[in-house]
Amino acid sequence: MSKQNQSKRIIVLCTIIFLIVSILFGNAETVKYRLKIDKNGYPIITIANPYGKNVIIKAISKEEGSIGFSQNGIITWIKGKPEIEKLDDKTSYRWVLENNKVFNMKVIPKINEIIFQFKLLENKNPERTKWYLNFAAYNKEYFTGVMERVVDGHQKLSWADGIKTALNLHGEKVEVKLKPTVSAYAPFFISSRYYGFFAMTTWPGNIDFCNENMKMVKMDFEGPELNFKIYIGDPLSVVKRHALETGPSFVPPKWAFGPWRWRDEHKNLPKYYDSTEAKTPYNTQLVEDILMMEALDIPLTAYWVDRPWAKGPRGFDDYEWDTERFPKPQEMIKWLENKNIKFMLWIGPFVMGEMAEYAEKMGYHLESKPRTKAKQVLIDFTNPDARKWWGENGPAKMAKMGVKGFKLDRADGEKLMDNLDLKTYDGRTYRENYNDYPVQYVRATHEAVQDVLGNDFILFPRAQFTGSARHGGLWAGDTNGKPEGLRSVIIGVQRCAVMGYPIWGSDTGGYWGEFSRETCMRWLGFSCFSPIMEVGPTYNKGLWDSPDEPHYDTELLATWRLYSKIRMKLIDYIHNLAKEASETGTPIVRPLFLIYPEQKEAWKDWQTYLFGPDILVSIIWETGKEKHRLYLPKGEEWIDAWDTSKVYNGGKYIEVESPVYKIPIFIRKGSKIDLGDLNALYKESLKIVSNKPELTELEKKEGWR
Repeated sequence: MSKQNQSKRIIVLCTIIFLIVSILFGNAETVKYRLKIDKNGYPIITIANPYGKNVIIKAISKEEGSIGFSQNGIITWIKGKPEIEKLDDKTSYRWVLENNKVFNMKVIPKINEIIFQFKLLENKNPERTKWYLNFAAYNKEYFTGVMERVVDGHQKLSWADGIKTALNLHGEKVEVKLKPTVSAYAPFFISSRYYGFFAMTTWPGNIDFCNENMKMVKMDFEGPELNFKIYIGDPLSVVKRHALETGPSFVPPKWAFGPWRWRDEHKNLPKYYDSTEAKTPYNTQLVEDILMMEALDIPLTAYWVDRPWAKGPRGFDDYEWDTERFPKPQEMIKWLENKNIKFMLWIGPFVMGEMAEYAEKMGYHLESKPRTKAKQVLIDFTNPDARKWWGENGPAKMAKMGVKGFKLDRADGEKLMDNLDLKTYDGRTYRENYNDYPVQYVRATHEAVQDVLGNDFILFPRAQFTGSARHGGLWAGDTNGKPEGLRSVIIGVQRCAVMGYPIWGSDTGGYWGEFSRETCMRWLGFSCFSPIMEVGPTYNKGLWDSPDEPHYDTELLATWRLYSKIRMKLIDYIHNLAKEASETGTPIVRPLFLIYPEQKEAWKDWQTYLFGPDILVSIIWETGKEKHRLYLPKGEEWIDAWDTSKVYNGGKYIEVESPVYKIPIFIRKGSKIDLGDLNALYKESLKIVSNKPELTELEKKEGWR
């Protein structure tokens, strides 16, 4: 039996034992609910919540009911008394409507959760049906989850100047449908009233968190039927149960939790950044990164290469190396491996070159939006033959060369179509398949690579939907490098933690748009205390050749070394947290309200979060700030990691000095975490990087001169 299967069996066994013990000792009970009809004939469903205020599904007005459906754009709200039939643990409610349609609602109460199933009997238009659902909301109720981006719409809105929305989605509308490129979604949210909602569907939907009506959460989802679940309990218990139900989450190998480095586009130039003639037999920009980081004593456990890396006009034909750009790729990977650096590679859910022709010939593809003159054929992962062929000739082929990780780009709407008339191999409409496609993509990659590498690999797609976490981590898409870009990922990592995506990283310094040394330095600190720490692309330049003045920036380099060194001390800690996330559903990054929901300030200070149980960090994203105010939770004593003589009682705000290289870090008193003398480490880093390495000498050490 594999370790993964053993882990799953242990999780199931522990869950059963927990439920039995809870029942025997009275700590859990089947959710109670009541259905009645209001004065306008609409059903009111009240779900008892012993942890907070009751959850109520109710009508909005005389014209807008509590539950309903639409076909051909006409909404029918359910009214009147239903026929009731009880079957074991289920109760079926049946409404015969004026148009002779029969609406059936099954209710299945369970321990601390309740499931609803909506269906039209003899539905002649199932795939063009939409379901409506209205929940009562309360003043200042807090909602979060659903999506990684800060606000809905084009992703640039998430880092717009002056943006105010943060973790709380109260007042926002969300279309639950993948959008490039910040594209982690889940039809799941939690409320500060101690409940969670989960739509058990891949069909698109919409959730209005008190925007149109300040007293209501309005939802609609498409599809032949709608099944949804309401979890009852404190925020952490709800998040954990949902994470285990849709997981358990993937656990990467230990090396994946060290510092990474990448560039967006590698050129094989005849000279290094400082005009030194290159003698290396490998790609010069990759070698420059490795040699310079080694000389500056900046730790590195993994390096990855983005597209273009293969043959063809778009650098992705047939999973065949472009040996002009990457000469001697097999030897290059071995060279990195000898330095204990794992190599990773960019891939997409489409094929190009001769593979594209073959995929179309065999019917292994989906119809897709054309994006380039070069043909890109999107793989239909619902076809087992297509999945096997693609896996063997794509990711598995590269894994056999020693590639230990894959960045799974796209899959989130840039090429996908959501047509209701087109069908996948397994018979789903493209629209139903739309949100599920990234799950199929990462699952197919996982299956292909695991056959070659066992469990010694990591996958990190940018698009996520329910079930993705079982097969890989994720990265935060193509974020702008401006200060508000950093702000957006502080929110994104915490939203993803709530949604059940614990293994997360962002492009340190931003992917495109603006570059700022100050923002990059702050971002390095944030990435150190993210589940994945990946540094790049930094305008395809090494940080010893910074886009900003001074180009050889000793403070920037010292900050990079500082946080990379801290990160190396935390590898075991983070790896254990990843295992805990998989086994219990507890995320690595923990918004304060997950652990301290009874403390009002824990819902307010979204820049401060726990990194596992023992480390608290507060991330500064604004420029020009050298003092920072943050909340330390009550019930704990917190040691300032920068000055361990300072110990604070929690339950209050404090203000700390925060020069640009320094993010506030606190250690829970009583933990075994020891980060050492951070001020001495920064001074040491400044001293080391002040000696600019000579690439000629570095090449001599490699035997190339």
